[in-house]
Amino acid sequence: MEGESSWINHRLDDISEEIGEFDSFSEFNDEGNNEATAVSLELILPNDLLERILAYLPIASICRAGCVCKRWNEIVSSNRFLWNFSHVPSQKPWYFMFTGSGEPNGYAYDPILRKWYGIELPHIRAPDWFIASSCGLVGFMDNDSRSELYICNPITKRHKKLEEPPGWKFSDYSALAISVNRISHGYLITVVKSKQVPGNFFQWDISIHIYDSETILWTTSLTEVLTGWRGGDESVICNDVLYFLIYSTGSGAPANRHGLVAYNLSSRSSHGLLDRCFIPVPCALTCGRLMNLKGKLAMVGGIGRHDRADIIKGIGIWVLNGREWQEIARMPHKFFQGFGEFDDVFASGGTDDLIYIQSYGAPVLLIFDMNQKQWKWSQKCPVTKRFPLQLFSGFCFEPRLGIAP
Repeated sequence: MEGESSWINHRLDDISEEIGEFDSFSEFNDEGNNEATAVSLELILPNDLLERILAYLPIASICRAGCVCKRWNEIVSSNRFLWNFSHVPSQKPWYFMFTGSGEPNGYAYDPILRKWYGIELPHIRAPDWFIASSCGLVGFMDNDSRSELYICNPITKRHKKLEEPPGWKFSDYSALAISVNRISHGYLITVVKSKQVPGNFFQWDISIHIYDSETILWTTSLTEVLTGWRGGDESVICNDVLYFLIYSTGSGAPANRHGLVAYNLSSRSSHGLLDRCFIPVPCALTCGRLMNLKGKLAMVGGIGRHDRADIIKGIGIWVLNGREWQEIARMPHKFFQGFGEFDDVFASGGTDDLIYIQSYGAPVLLIFDMNQKQWKWSQKCPVTKRFPLQLFSGFCFEPRLGIAP
């Protein structure tokens, strides 16, 4: 399709032979000899210097560099190069957009080169799976039995299937989160399950299950009954604290339809979850999306109308400081209109300094830069809407080479 770049053609493990040459340059000697001597850059640059130069390229350019020749392929595939790459500033996060209603096909957007790449995700079979990401790793959990759980690196395709999470196999709601240690590359995965108490709509069983990659074990750290609140599918881990949204099952004021729970994964308190850890949301929300931006909890939310809290009138971005929300930005009206008919719920994800916002009804992607406080559209996604009810969704992830599950 027009504008599409094939990611598969650039994968490092598909390179088996030299397919290009280095450019050369000419220089004259001091004696005025008119003969030019071609000097190959391959002879000038030692491996360690070339490794450092390549490590500062955008990740898509690194994969292309592996196609230049056998030597470059060996360099970008070496453990020493991966070590150098891990010590350069983080790559800007990419956004993967599912472009089919029933199939997990899609494209990933690179904000540095402003290009879309076709990427195949291992094992995921439907775009409605639960997805969470951290530091180059992405977790996928099926939306039916909540028993299939995979961790993968979307760039290198390295993946691992985890043991089935404990708890109810068929919960009404589940929320998946992952946190990767940037030094050790160990990771924690949390699954928050919510199930209605039989015969009582206002009471919901909620449980938190934690997987530690170092012990390779699941533990159930909390089981509690909430009255008037249920869990959902939105959670994230920031600085060893698990945050997840809960939703009112009662008839409270519109501003109280959503709430936030903060659960300390270090202390893992097992009692008094809601009373001690409840944080109100900043305003009446139609939906909320949580993300970890450099250790700060950020929320992108649909702002409800005063007279009809379930109808969206705008989109805001907040950062949590202690127990108080600080508003960072609101989407300008011209961008809000640019999505066309905006539903009261939408997809959003972010890491580092970038936040992506996407309507479920169209393959358009809006980016907010937290540093520059700037809104901008991505390049047009190389897909067209085939029928009126076609839906789109997506997730944000950090592209990295030197990390594996």
